[in-house]
Amino acid sequence: MNSKERVLEWLAPPFDLETQNLVKELQKEPEKLEDAFYTELKFGTGGMRGVLGVGTNRINKYTLGKNTQGLSHFLKKRYPTEKIKAVIAYDCRNQSKSLAKTVADIFTANGVYCYLFHDLRPTPELSFAVRHLQAHCGIVLTASHNPPEYNGYKVYGQDGGQLVPPDDEALIKEINQTPFSEIQFKGNSKLLEYIGQDIDNAYHKALLLEAKIHDLNKDELKIVFTPIHGTSITALPQVLEKAGYQHIYVVPEQKEPNGNFPTVSSPNPEDTEALNMAVDLAKKRNAHIVLGTDPDADRLGIVVRDKENEWFYLNGNQIMIVLTEYLLSIKKSKGKLSTQDFIASTIVSSPMMKEIAAAYNVSFKSCLTGFKWVAKLIEDHPTLNFIGGGEESFGYLVGSKVRDKDAISASLLVCELAADLLEKDKSIFDFLMECYEKYGLFYERLHSITKKGKEGAQAIEKQMTQLRSKPPNKFGGVKLYTVEDYQTSCSIDIQTHQTHSLNLPKANVLIFILEDGSKIALRPSGTEPKIKFYFSVRSTFDSNKTWQEQRKALDKKIDSFLKDLI
Repeated sequence: MNSKERVLEWLAPPFDLETQNLVKELQKEPEKLEDAFYTELKFGTGGMRGVLGVGTNRINKYTLGKNTQGLSHFLKKRYPTEKIKAVIAYDCRNQSKSLAKTVADIFTANGVYCYLFHDLRPTPELSFAVRHLQAHCGIVLTASHNPPEYNGYKVYGQDGGQLVPPDDEALIKEINQTPFSEIQFKGNSKLLEYIGQDIDNAYHKALLLEAKIHDLNKDELKIVFTPIHGTSITALPQVLEKAGYQHIYVVPEQKEPNGNFPTVSSPNPEDTEALNMAVDLAKKRNAHIVLGTDPDADRLGIVVRDKENEWFYLNGNQIMIVLTEYLLSIKKSKGKLSTQDFIASTIVSSPMMKEIAAAYNVSFKSCLTGFKWVAKLIEDHPTLNFIGGGEESFGYLVGSKVRDKDAISASLLVCELAADLLEKDKSIFDFLMECYEKYGLFYERLHSITKKGKEGAQAIEKQMTQLRSKPPNKFGGVKLYTVEDYQTSCSIDIQTHQTHSLNLPKANVLIFILEDGSKIALRPSGTEPKIKFYFSVRSTFDSNKTWQEQRKALDKKIDSFLKDLI
């Protein structure tokens, strides 16, 4: 079906009159009409996300309804003899609450018993709730850190992790076979149960067991926290208080949930601008640490003081490094580490994680981008113990009670580390520098290029095709050594032309490994109209030079690589 046929379909029943009229209005703007109907939203690394509005390429009650109707069919085929249960949560995004109720109604209309959070909750709590309630699936309405015009739909399996192959492929097939006319919108209230406080208490208890490390004095640590208008306000202050922290200062202008995110240009803690108000408050309160989470509370940003008492923004890899090093060092000191323990990270994240695992004699497991693959590692290795792990995009998970990145447990662990260091008159910045001195200075940087719409998608595809067929011989004057193509599952040695297989699922990812050990990864985003370039370089840490001096030299090297790519 082409875009014109899709438009005609939406101008008649089963689409209601309000929807039909919105499509008619859109016909007055051909470019916007084309963008709304030229394709259908699909699942990516983080579920399905899109701009709110009418059309097959938009988030609305019909696109989500089709997904949920198809998911209902999928669940009935998968669990034909069981009473099927689903859990639904939603964040602060515009229309999240109403769309969550629509999803719940479709489930109950299909005979699926549905637990619906009575108010907004963090995405990781949804992951926890699926396992806690022994449900068969979970849904969360969120667009994570995307701009205000977006919303989205994440699907979780029985293990509490987002769907991976072959389940996601089977679900997509079921959805594609489901016509809009088949959506059952009229719910059965007898199959709907609202949940809240009981799940909160169980979730908080689980996080305290996983991430509360010590009973040291926590009275001195001053914490500034911003939910950036998101859901973590329902959990993070409460968990920190239960752990013993008393000085928690919430940014008042960003405390209330608001899907328009009025105080930031982007509600993403990866963007330093999103944490500026929190840093301003930290200066006034003379705080030690700043914590900021994205709207659905799976990503975490951290700002700490450096040696010059300036505010230092950790990137996602640095967050992952300090938290993993701290977890393993504590467990080792208590004699609680074994060869059955493992940590995990993704193929585009810092290679330093592998070095850390080797130093503590625990296993390191690498996976594709997207935290669903970390969850799959946990599920696929039931005899092993997952200590912790993360990815470069500011996501971290402590333990296995949750099966998605969790800014709540990660924030608690950060505070435990900060309080521990404060007693030794040190900071997290000092701890990071000690990690670099121990393992070598691994430095990473992400560069993203946004290309919106149909033409943007085509441009990204063209660029990936060109780099596959004819990669540069050198980057910044450094010879290309190995090409790893996860779409063909093949690694090629450029010098010898020898090849070997990559034992991970296929994905549209290219990795260039250079002669000096530098790594460049390219990946179109699965949830945003972007192509992402991940750079990783390494040098020996020089304690006689400042961090700024060493970073400047490594940034210069990355800049030279980037010039040969764009």
